[in-house]
Amino acid sequence: MSTTFQLDTSTSRANPTPQPMKRLTVPKIRAHKADGETKEPLVMLTAYTARQAQILDAHCDILLVGDSLGQVIYGLPSTIPVTLEMMANHAAAVVRGSYHSVVVVDMPFGSYEASKEQAFENAAYLLKQSGAAAVKLEGGEQMAETVAFLNQRGIPVMGHVGLTPQAVNVLGGYMARGRSDAEADKIVGDAKALDEAGAFAIVIEGVVEPIAIEATKAVSCPTIGIGASAQCDGQVLVTEDMLGMFERVPRFVKKYENIAEVIDRTVATYAEEVRSRSFPSQEQTYQPKS
Repeated sequence: MSTTFQLDTSTSRANPTPQPMKRLTVPKIRAHKADGETKEPLVMLTAYTARQAQILDAHCDILLVGDSLGQVIYGLPSTIPVTLEMMANHAAAVVRGSYHSVVVVDMPFGSYEASKEQAFENAAYLLKQSGAAAVKLEGGEQMAETVAFLNQRGIPVMGHVGLTPQAVNVLGGYMARGRSDAEADKIVGDAKALDEAGAFAIVIEGVVEPIAIEATKAVSCPTIGIGASAQCDGQVLVTEDMLGMFERVPRFVKKYENIAEVIDRTVATYAEEVRSRSFPSQEQTYQPKS
């Protein structure tokens, strides 16, 4: 058997797969906000599989391989048990399924908090294993030094302030943040610290709207809201939430469809046809050639 492979000369070594769309870059995402203003908000959704990425890619600027996959894919009670290997494998699938969006991968709990050196080692592993363009980590001012350390060594970082799910045990739940003056000041201060450290974008999650707007105005990089404000520089949702795959979702989720109902109805029809022997029909079986 021949083991010779031919290179498609319409591609290049840097981009060996024919690309129907040119992939966005981290600098282009960062430059989306100019002079403190974003004319067209950035669109970001979560993605965990190659097929999901293929469908979402043309409509999004950023695909986030979120550690929410712990709950959405694996049925875990929180994001805390998620491992580096889980994130790397799903991020690689999303990169393979996309051509246009910037792919960002969450650093899971315990993979970056101990030291900036630990963060670099694990962030480098994620990018090398997956081909993703950037990592996202939670935490504000206390993570600024780590963000700067990674950024200076060629690893773009997206920040995450406000409601930080990995800190759910410390926060005591998933309540909205920023209701007290002290908490509001901390959220704005955290966003500023990450911006100054070189974060190319910052997710603001579960924050009362006036504080989300204040934080957005306080930083030069784009902010991505989730349960924050339409005045953020972009928006993100967990794809399965906005598609209606789950009955219970956070109040900030808008269900654009009820895919769970469609699947239930479709599978019920399949089950009925199997039990009545009406599937498979002649169209789905192989007959002897005449």
